[in-house]
Amino acid sequence: MKIYDISQEVFSCQVYPGDPIPEKKTLYSIENGDLYNLTSFNMCAHNGTHIDAPFHFIKNGKTVDELCLEGFVGMAYVAEHCGIVTYNDAAEIINKANNQNSEAAKRILIKGNAIVSLEAANLFTSSKILLLGNESQTVGPEDAPMAVHLALLSNGVIILEGIRLTDVTEGVYLLNAAPLNLSGADGSPCRAILIDINN
Repeated sequence: MKIYDISQEVFSCQVYPGDPIPEKKTLYSIENGDLYNLTSFNMCAHNGTHIDAPFHFIKNGKTVDELCLEGFVGMAYVAEHCGIVTYNDAAEIINKANNQNSEAAKRILIKGNAIVSLEAANLFTSSKILLLGNESQTVGPEDAPMAVHLALLSNGVIILEGIRLTDVTEGVYLLNAAPLNLSGADGSPCRAILIDINN
């Protein structure tokens, strides 16, 4: 069994333009004579590796604490793609995933510098996937992310953004990308991992 950490380190992570940068503060330090070390931090729910809940773009959408964990944990398929993911690209990814493991086809992770088109997003939703992940800080175009987010989130597809798949090859893995249990939140950081159960 091999475990891949596909999460960014929080304090050096990528940040979506305009979002606050994570900040760390040392409250107590053994080196300074204190009894223990104690750290506090401040960050945006969408910094680094994180999930988007429907409430991120939908007024009455589900918040992080209302989401079922089934979507975040289970078999997943990693597909490599660079550039815009078209309808035909999405169809090929879904087909390859289903041919290898129908359960893994419910959670698709895209490796590479990819942007999901609205047509691809609609196909992913009609294919009843539970989760779509990518390496960018936004699943859709950075300058116009709303349409793709709405297509996915309004159909119950969890979005996992900011993952790191450099060391992961295409194929089937066990994914755990459970978010923090943040009541009323529109997103949450997560420590996403992939497990190669055949290695």
